Amino acid sequence: MRSVFLADVRSGIVPGKTRENIMATHDLIIRGGTIVDGTGAEPFEGDVAVSGGHISAIGKVSGKGIEEIDARGQVVTPGFVDIHTHYDGQATWGEAISPSSLHGCTTVIMGNCGVGFAPCRPEDHDRLIRLMEGVEDIPFPVLAEGLPWSWESFPDYLDFLSTRQFDTDIGAQLPHAALRVYVMGERGANREEASAEDIAAMKQLAKEAVIAGALGFSTSRTLNHRTSDGQPTPTLTASETELIGIAEGLKEANRGVLQFVSDFNDPQKEAAMLRRIVEASGRPLSVSLAQADVAPEGWRALLGAIETAMNDGLPMRAQVAPRPVGVLLGLELTMNPFSAHPSYAAIAKEPLAERVVALRDPAFREKLLSEEPASDNPFLKVMLRSFGKMFQLRDPVNYEPGPESTLEHMAKERGISPEAMALDLMLERDGHGVLYLPFLNYSQGSLEPIRAMMESRATLPGLSDGGAHVGMICDGSFTTTMLTHWARDRQRGPKLPIEFLVKRQTQDTAQWMGLHDRGVIAPGYRADLNVIDLANLKLHLPEVQYDLPAAGRRLMQRASGYTATILKGEITHRDGDPTGARPGRMVRGAQSLQTAAIAAE
Repeated sequence: MRSVFLADVRSGIVPGKTRENIMATHDLIIRGGTIVDGTGAEPFEGDVAVSGGHISAIGKVSGKGIEEIDARGQVVTPGFVDIHTHYDGQATWGEAISPSSLHGCTTVIMGNCGVGFAPCRPEDHDRLIRLMEGVEDIPFPVLAEGLPWSWESFPDYLDFLSTRQFDTDIGAQLPHAALRVYVMGERGANREEASAEDIAAMKQLAKEAVIAGALGFSTSRTLNHRTSDGQPTPTLTASETELIGIAEGLKEANRGVLQFVSDFNDPQKEAAMLRRIVEASGRPLSVSLAQADVAPEGWRALLGAIETAMNDGLPMRAQVAPRPVGVLLGLELTMNPFSAHPSYAAIAKEPLAERVVALRDPAFREKLLSEEPASDNPFLKVMLRSFGKMFQLRDPVNYEPGPESTLEHMAKERGISPEAMALDLMLERDGHGVLYLPFLNYSQGSLEPIRAMMESRATLPGLSDGGAHVGMICDGSFTTTMLTHWARDRQRGPKLPIEFLVKRQTQDTAQWMGLHDRGVIAPGYRADLNVIDLANLKLHLPEVQYDLPAAGRRLMQRASGYTATILKGEITHRDGDPTGARPGRMVRGAQSLQTAAIAAE
């Protein structure tokens, strides 16, 4: 790739070159890029100037910058705002908020799905770790070693995070499970009904949390969310009275959003309850929306109810993903199609290299392939035998594969069993081969339902779960998929305009969270920006790395084509590689454009 950084200032401000002695008029100028400004307007060519951490000019910018980037032939966007992540633990021990920061994200919102680590009494530390381990697949040893527990209340947690610095900005929400256990103790964990006194206490703590800087409150009402020992999340059966009571705490503070995830077994009834919570509190509410195999058309009723509420003037939205929620299966990951086979269980704890040797042994292979999964978990048994919708994840990464790419079809062509096909593919690359099982959003083998969701005015892009599911799911790269698949590459249906996609991931998500100082390229806004070589933007295969506390494993996915990611005017990533800059901070509460301008002066 040709050099894009001018004036020999690849490492930032070269020693001896200050604004004064090189006659610079701006800290940074991005020259000649195609600006997609986040408002949904048509892209246009121009320059973007940055001074004091905010955008100082756009168009044809005269003068010089201490540093300049040649963006000709590239796209310039606002930094992406991801409203659904789980960096609650990682933010306490790490500074690189990856993988999100590797995919153009400059602001991430954590504390979703009702799980997190504050408020928390010392005796409940392990309880909340087990919940996060079960819900978000972050191993107990990683959290036990990594969490410093330098807090008890939620304001204490924010105070601790405010002492830290990151390569993105971070916003936090108050998690319902932690709040419920803090107030109710064992009764809360056991899902007992909250008393009036319990609700009053939760309401007051929620009010204090958002006043202290929480961006909202989140909860979970799905049976899929369980502790690592199989217990349902403490919030599963919380009453409408409890939920309204907590929401009224945000109403009294006049700030904060509400975030829900639910099974929606009765979509109309659940949607009506959510509407009543918004009507009672006046606070914005979003809820996770996805297509499930058990009811492939069920999402339409829920989206319709939210669209009706929105048309009636209520601040309700559905969070949707731009690709299937895909479970990754492999020998180095949490699960694979043989995880429940007795023969595999006998070697499961051996080093990968030794397992590969065993799995290549003809006698062991024959025995393994003759077995059935020894599990009483019907979900697990079905999922690990879904060869008709299981694919090989290979380069180039394709998140909308056709039926000819299923393991079932590949096995038939080779004249072998799907199980043998799965084993062969996982043994590729010395045991690093990965299988891809679209768990949600792919019931009909197409992303057309996702396109319909994304095009609705009542939706927001979300559900990346960045920082979570470290051994099963790697969707922190959703933002890159928005550009590569939907704006550029899609073959199996219509594409979407880049200006639409960028607006959804910047202005729309930022404003929803009350962050009005970012998400748009215009004078006065935060200089959170991406320079993207869209023609060469590419997702790489997920890989496993062992860089979490306690040498914990996690999936990581990188991308090529991000020429620069800029946060508050500082370049945090060049050509996909971190620069070491850490301008990111804890975002405490809603932000106004005026606040941004004052802070930059």
